[in-house]
Amino acid sequence: MVWIALMVGLVGLAFAGFSGLATLRASPGTERVREISEAIKEGALAFLHREYSILAVFVVIVAVILALLGFLTTSMSPWSAVAFVFGALCSMAAGYGGMNIAIRSNGRTATAAQRSLNDGLRVAFRGGTVMGMAVVGIGVVGLSIIYFAFHNSPAFLTIIPAYGMGASSVALFARVGGGIYTKGADAAADLVGKVEKGIPEDDPRNAAVIADFVGDNVGDVAGMGADLFESYVDSIIATMTLSVVAIAIGLVANDPTSWYVPLLVAAGGIIASIIGTFFVSTRGQGMGALLWALRRGTFMAAGLTLLFSWLVVHFLNADFGIWVAVLCGLVAGVIIGESTNYYTAYEYRPTLKISEACTTGAGTTMIRGFANGLMSTWIPLLVVALALLGAYKFASFYGVAIAGVGMLSTLGISLSTDAYGPVADNAGGITEMAGLGEDVRERTDALDSLGNTTAATGKGFAIGSAALTALALMLSYAFAVGIASVGPGGEIAVAGGLKSSLLSAPAVAGLFIGVLLPAIFCAMVMGAVGENTFVIIEEVRRQFREIEGLWEGKARPEYARCVDLSTRGALKRMVIPVIMSIIAPLAVGFILGKYALAGFLLGSIGAGFMLAIMQANAGGSWDNAKKWIEAGHFGGKGSEAHKAAIVGDTTGDPMKDASGPSLNIMLKLMSIISLVFAPLLAHFSGII
Repeated sequence: MVWIALMVGLVGLAFAGFSGLATLRASPGTERVREISEAIKEGALAFLHREYSILAVFVVIVAVILALLGFLTTSMSPWSAVAFVFGALCSMAAGYGGMNIAIRSNGRTATAAQRSLNDGLRVAFRGGTVMGMAVVGIGVVGLSIIYFAFHNSPAFLTIIPAYGMGASSVALFARVGGGIYTKGADAAADLVGKVEKGIPEDDPRNAAVIADFVGDNVGDVAGMGADLFESYVDSIIATMTLSVVAIAIGLVANDPTSWYVPLLVAAGGIIASIIGTFFVSTRGQGMGALLWALRRGTFMAAGLTLLFSWLVVHFLNADFGIWVAVLCGLVAGVIIGESTNYYTAYEYRPTLKISEACTTGAGTTMIRGFANGLMSTWIPLLVVALALLGAYKFASFYGVAIAGVGMLSTLGISLSTDAYGPVADNAGGITEMAGLGEDVRERTDALDSLGNTTAATGKGFAIGSAALTALALMLSYAFAVGIASVGPGGEIAVAGGLKSSLLSAPAVAGLFIGVLLPAIFCAMVMGAVGENTFVIIEEVRRQFREIEGLWEGKARPEYARCVDLSTRGALKRMVIPVIMSIIAPLAVGFILGKYALAGFLLGSIGAGFMLAIMQANAGGSWDNAKKWIEAGHFGGKGSEAHKAAIVGDTTGDPMKDASGPSLNIMLKLMSIISLVFAPLLAHFSGII
């Protein structure tokens, strides 16, 4: 069974390679287009190389700690260090490989858009497909390798979470660092260029535009790829570690079967996603035609995934309730994506009302956008709650975990539509800087607007899956430390009575600390974006003051200076929020005890889920409200409403592309760290 999963994973990687080669065969464009693309590529790769050099130090330190704990205690295995390093390397490879094609797709998309809108869509989507298929291919192949290497070890269920811990650690660094970089540069370019100077977006005189383009790739491609890679593998790991539940209540015939199910469901999703990509094309010109082109591929993949999942359950003689749990997760993912689209796309009332509010100034813009973000949380939270209840009804807590796998099973194509967005955004900027003409810019703007919608939908999808996966990991932790046990009827018993249960004072204290941490994390990340923005704004202003002939277009700005400032600022400011997220669960567990840590995880999942949805949707709606005005409504570009919309957009940018998405990873990282250290915490009651 695992050989089948491994082969399908390799097919996914082969399709990613095929898509990459097909992208590179497209015309790279004029000399000016190639020059701009090369500058973006150099900046993006330089950032990633410097970021990965910092990550390498972190990975080595943590691996040494895990190895020492494995040798010095009987609770943990030294092989956990190997699994941790392997997970980190796989996560790096997924982000690096996908971004390498994305930075070569942007100029080719702009060039293809000169021919037709459909040609531009095809090139941009094909570039995004490399990221989508690389993530799922590496994920399934990596987990298969871990299975073959360690499944005979009695410590297998303590080794495999270390693989997820490595992936999650790298993902959080990538998401936070990339988010600080991209949003600092983006906000600075907009505030100085559009608001202060009144020049067009991506004007070549603006020194921050290349840094902005670089940020789209390191944050929204490499960062998002690492983010969803760890979501993908963590959901499978959570299902494997909850196999004790599946066996106890007779959902599967034996222990290996409970491990095979999530891998084979994921493998079926890869095949379905590959088929779905062939249905992405359009002959229409409007936003609706573009959106339907991507939806058609996604819905086709979802339908095929359900069919393949049924075949897996039937072939393994597993309980039919497992398939129903997969259905619950998949349907929940689709509904969350559609609700995100409703609250962020400018075709619908919520975002149109924000555009209208812009006519009365920045204050009403902020109020309306923030209210929209809060209101948008009700559907995702209720949908996840219903999916959880449905999955539990049919397959107990094993069903909760497999529902997370179901939600992420079509990640190959879902992430392709998400990674398409930054490619289209870069293509629009290159069109402006290279002077390819208004008709081409209109086409790339249409692709970019669609990219904003798909990116927002992808974030909602990622956040929903994060909640289910983090909850499943938290349940795995509860079983691992002996807090909970499962009876033959599937009922969950809490050990230790009231004094040591989740109703105890330490557990409630842990819950409050867990609620607090996501807010502190968001504040730190947004503060870092603000500091980076300030530095880059001052640099752009300096260049306009001091470089003779820059304003007249007779001199070139020092693009590399802004790229370097963005890189150094992001790498310096990303460390503290990430380290805090790693230390916090361990501190709670070893100081307050295992029950307090369970409460901490529950509090952080609930508060983090709500905050992540609110920030992603508020930011997405502010962004698209600006796009609607830039399309010629409420005064169009340069109007007072446009300036108010830019204030909303620059406020929402760090929310939707830095702190909000980073919460997904933080929740899962804290849960999986708790699971990795569960063997030590199981016999540790805390010092307070």
